[in-house]
Amino acid sequence: MDTAAEVLLIIVSSVLAVFLIIAAFALIYAIRLMRRADQVADSVESAASAVRKGAAAMPFIRLISAIVNRRGRGKVRDEK
Repeated sequence: MDTAAEVLLIIVSSVLAVFLIIAAFALIYAIRLMRRADQVADSVESAASAVRKGAAAMPFIRLISAIVNRRGRGKVRDEK
């Protein structure tokens, strides 16, 4: 091989090696990011479940609140 071909081979080989190293780090970072996204999705799902359970109990809470407010108003009127 002549010198120009050898220099070109060295340059292309080193660029390929650097690209493979960067690609490996990027893949590791992407895997970690996906794991974290999965954990966030699980926590959001559990929060949504808690909100759904709270929303199901909301009519009962409003009923109790209305009863307490009516009794509270009645006592205030009686004291006047």
